[in-house]
Amino acid sequence: MTRTPIYDFVKSYAKSDFLRMHMPGHKGIGSLGVEALDITEIDGADVLYTAHGIIAESEKIAASVFGSAKTKYSAEGSSLSIRAMIYLISVYAKLQGTQPLVAVGRNAHRAFWSAAAISDIEAVSLYPENSESVVSCLLRAEDIERALTEIEREFSRLPTAVYLTSPDYIGNIADIKGIAEVCRRRGVLLLVDNAHGAYLRFLPNDMHPITLGADLVCDSAHKTLPVLTGGGYLHVGTSAPRDFSEKIEAAMALFASTSPSYLILSSLDLANRYVTDGYRERLGRFAELAEETKSRLREHGYTVIGDEAMKLSLYARDYGYDGSELALILRGQGIECEFYDHDFVVMMLSCELGEGSLLRLENALLSIKKRPSLTASGACSVFPRPKRAISVREAMFSPSERVKTEDSVGRIFASATVSCPPAISPIAAGELIDTAAVRVLLEHGLEAVDVVK
Repeated sequence: MTRTPIYDFVKSYAKSDFLRMHMPGHKGIGSLGVEALDITEIDGADVLYTAHGIIAESEKIAASVFGSAKTKYSAEGSSLSIRAMIYLISVYAKLQGTQPLVAVGRNAHRAFWSAAAISDIEAVSLYPENSESVVSCLLRAEDIERALTEIEREFSRLPTAVYLTSPDYIGNIADIKGIAEVCRRRGVLLLVDNAHGAYLRFLPNDMHPITLGADLVCDSAHKTLPVLTGGGYLHVGTSAPRDFSEKIEAAMALFASTSPSYLILSSLDLANRYVTDGYRERLGRFAELAEETKSRLREHGYTVIGDEAMKLSLYARDYGYDGSELALILRGQGIECEFYDHDFVVMMLSCELGEGSLLRLENALLSIKKRPSLTASGACSVFPRPKRAISVREAMFSPSERVKTEDSVGRIFASATVSCPPAISPIAAGELIDTAAVRVLLEHGLEAVDVVK
């Protein structure tokens, strides 16, 4: 049985009669019922980003489970791991004698843009040929090949790295293997925000970006595995520069809290046992059931989007509904969705739901009457392609003011602060706001924006 050193230590300490003359202030007593397990970095508990004891042991197990050169835990989700990834790329580029340049899929999480500002990364946006939504940016290997050639022509050098989000919020999965081969041949690193795909490692056909050749990958374990909110991983690929494994702890520590939650760490520790104890078989079977559900929904007239096994994403307008309207109907039947906008409704699946929950969801969706399609009256929002006026860093660190979105044409966008979910901005900091950008911003409910003064 897979060892769980963090959980075992925390559980043992909770059962002891130690007088807690240390943080937290609840002293192991409280109304939540978990306070006894909520400790701090006392003797024997190790220290997260200078780990040498139980945390180091647990992370070594996780690295073995995911097939990485090294895996570090995050108690602050993928946002922390993204900042660390970008910092590592910045340091790596400077060691190579160049300024860091990253080619980034345009649906990057806002954490990427804040990290780019902090680490002073120059970012070049990548756009797909066809976009279903501003939350999707499905790029193919040939798209990356072409983009690298164009970037080399424009900047007289290749980017330090390509940064992609896969799976995206509506369940599209990029050809990471093909893209990794292109990047390796061109001498460019590949970073993947796999926040929604920790479980991909355990499908019958392993689709995890680390397996497929990425150099740095972040997972939000809590999104798809039975881990407490905030639990995540940062993985270093087996072919990545050696510096990444050596500097990963320092990179995480630069941005992380010095008070990590041991409840979160314990749940990450227990996840190692969970995924090595029959999970692959359970996941494979549940994925089959989920696909059967999707097939029946298609037969009933629903348009199911994406190819991710553990997402059920519907293009609501084909069924005659605004996405928010369809989500509201489901809420009325006791079903809360992960995300919705005017076009889509997204539901995240898990083995923890069980077959009965899938049936309940299917019955609820089938009970909704199909109406004439709304597609003709409003297509999916697509990314505007504004020009970059100044760097991400200069934009975010400049004085700014808030103006009505409709009055922002010609101004420079100053912020990456957008709501979560999906935490993806239609326009990036430093870009010049044009009429197309205003239209998309308004479609997503952003009635005021921060612009550089």
